[in-house]
Amino acid sequence: MGDLFIWILSFFILIALIVLLVYQLMCLADLEFDYINPYDSSSRINSVVLPEFVVQGILCLFYLLTGHWIMALISAPYLYYDVRLVKTIDVRGGAERIYWQTFMYPERIEWRIAISA
Repeated sequence: MGDLFIWILSFFILIALIVLLVYQLMCLADLEFDYINPYDSSSRINSVVLPEFVVQGILCLFYLLTGHWIMALISAPYLYYDVRLVKTIDVRGGAERIYWQTFMYPERIEWRIAISA
């Protein structure tokens, strides 16, 4: 019964992670089709970037604490990528550079969704 609870909890954490990523893609699509201005789009995306990193860290830590080593090893490169992004570059996009980020950022988000799912 405990193992079932662990997998259900990890499932909901994964769903939360995917929802955050899809929200970022929707904000970029709205920006691309001029439904929203760059300032609103960048503020919406910036509000979910760090919570996304935190949710991924919690998921990896959850796998480690519950003894699911294979799942922890699968999610560790994703967590390393997040930590490297935070340390090396500014992960929060500004309104002035959101347009030239619209080419690389959706690919990064799609890659993250593929890894999470």
